[in-house]
Amino acid sequence: MSFELPQLPYEFGALEPHIDALTMEIHHDRHHATYVNNLNGAIEKHPELEGKSIEDLLSDLASVPDDIRTIVRNNGGGHYNHSLFWTIMKQDGGGEPTGDIKAAINEAFGDFAAFKDALTKAGVGQFGSGWGWVFVSGGKLQVKGYPNQDNPLHDGAVPVLGVDVWEHAYYLKYQNKRPDYVAAWWNTINWDEVNSRLAAAR
Repeated sequence: MSFELPQLPYEFGALEPHIDALTMEIHHDRHHATYVNNLNGAIEKHPELEGKSIEDLLSDLASVPDDIRTIVRNNGGGHYNHSLFWTIMKQDGGGEPTGDIKAAINEAFGDFAAFKDALTKAGVGQFGSGWGWVFVSGGKLQVKGYPNQDNPLHDGAVPVLGVDVWEHAYYLKYQNKRPDYVAAWWNTINWDEVNSRLAAAR
């Protein structure tokens, strides 16, 4: 069973003015599609891996054959990360978190402002390409920046929210102003989806 490019759950322009339509189209239809194609090409070389989920592969990279491990790490990571990224954003999103994620944020960080500051710094401060991730580890929320297409699955943790800070995620609109992009991205978050992911992670 091949991995498939998921459809965006909204139109390319749904996240305007925070993330522009052309960026979304290129990001989804070209970048994410390339990750999926490269991942499938690697898996085809090792039929014994077919049937494994992307989570299985990324959380146990040591079991992936040497000749495709880097491809799976990078392209499988790109597929997983973006599949999550599209869903945790929505039109007219953002605002204050509600429900269980709000309680978890307050428990781990004290309040939303401190959490927002921590994730913003993780994303903006990530050197080169990468992600700022929020994940559940030991039953508690944590924040950390990861390079390239790595994510907390490598560390046995479960991501619930992430901000993509690869240049292709923002450069058409924001150029080198990554802090402006991350500040705008907060206005797109789908807290209902984050709550669903938190429940699943627990």
